[in-house]
Amino acid sequence: MKWFARRQPADIWDEPIQGPIGDIEAAERIRHICEAARAGAEAVGGSARTAERERERYERAARVAMEIAMKIADDLMRDDAVRRIVDLCMKADDAKTAQILFRAIQAGWVREAVQRDYPALAQ
Repeated sequence: MKWFARRQPADIWDEPIQGPIGDIEAAERIRHICEAARAGAEAVGGSARTAERERERYERAARVAMEIAMKIADDLMRDDAVRRIVDLCMKADDAKTAQILFRAIQAGWVREAVQRDYPALAQ
C-alpha cells in the first residue's frame, strides 16, 4: 500500500533557494549542506547498493555546495566554504575533487590548515 509508505525527507541541498542570498547566508547554507552530507560521505564504503545511493547523495551535495561557493564575493568566506567542501570530499575519499578545490583556496592560512589536515593534497 503506497498510502502509508514513508516519503524520504528532502535533502537540504535539494531545496530551492528563494531569491538571491548574501555571502553570510551562502556560507551558512554550505556549512549546513556539508554537515548533512558528512554521514553519507563516510558511508560510501558500505554495501554496494547503499554505497551507490550515498555516493549519488554526496555528489549532489558537493555540486550544490560548489555552485553556491562560486557566488560568494568575499574571498575569506569563499575560502572557508571551499575548505568545508574539501573536508566533505576527503570524508568520501574523493581526493581528486578535493585537490582541485584545494588549489582554488587563496588565503594562505586556510591553505596551511588544509595542508595540516590533509598532507596528500599539497602534492
